[in-house]
Amino acid sequence: MQTPPRLTPDAALFLDFDGTLVGIAETPEAIEVPQGLVALLTDLHDWLGGALAVVSGRQIDVLDRFLAPLRLPAAGEHGVQRRDASGEMSEQAPPDLEAVLDVANHLAGAHPDLLVERKHAAVALHYRRAPELEVLCRNTLLGIIAKDPQLELLHGKAVFEVKPAGVNKGIAIDAFLREAPFAGRLPVFAGDDTTDESGFAVVQPLGGVAIKVGAGPSLARHRLESPRAVFEWLAGARPAVPARPTSRNGKNSKNAPRRPE
Repeated sequence: MQTPPRLTPDAALFLDFDGTLVGIAETPEAIEVPQGLVALLTDLHDWLGGALAVVSGRQIDVLDRFLAPLRLPAAGEHGVQRRDASGEMSEQAPPDLEAVLDVANHLAGAHPDLLVERKHAAVALHYRRAPELEVLCRNTLLGIIAKDPQLELLHGKAVFEVKPAGVNKGIAIDAFLREAPFAGRLPVFAGDDTTDESGFAVVQPLGGVAIKVGAGPSLARHRLESPRAVFEWLAGARPAVPARPTSRNGKNSKNAPRRPE
């Protein structure tokens, strides 16, 4: 794999969150947003004419909380939720997950190092603190969804997630690429997990750039070693981003317009 080319202002940029923009933590709430990340994403969003979206397994309201006050176009829960560039939200109706939640909670009750995360339309079972329970977690969840074609099991980094079938990041990215301001641009997607492979499969056939973050096999033709490397790669475009005009007192003017180069 090669180092990705420098980001250009004709890109439609899609970024995973955990493991790509921020490091993986022991629990979902324990992640730390790197200093300067929100400011960098704000600049890039403006420079790209708004064609920057976060595509994540997280819920959109959780992404907003971590990236406050920034509210980017986003796909949450692997595409179950989507907020377009105008701010309009679309959300798939959640399936019946009560049986899945009961089983996951029962398993976590017997094994306190497991963590159950209830999302809008999914249930995630995290086993990062108990890697020896991977097979038990997988088999338990597969057993409960075996006869329900509306549900599927997704395997991420130290997590199994039961979610609606037929929803993935690739479909979400394809939807963005059919809308302004993403349409007609060169798609670029960076992600670290197996859940990002569907996105890579969409952008590369379009001549775009797929970036695998971290180790492991991937469809992506480009690689960056860590979220820190992703930050530095994104910041590499920053010299081309016009600085915010300053007011007379030398402070940045919040509402001053910035134009793409």
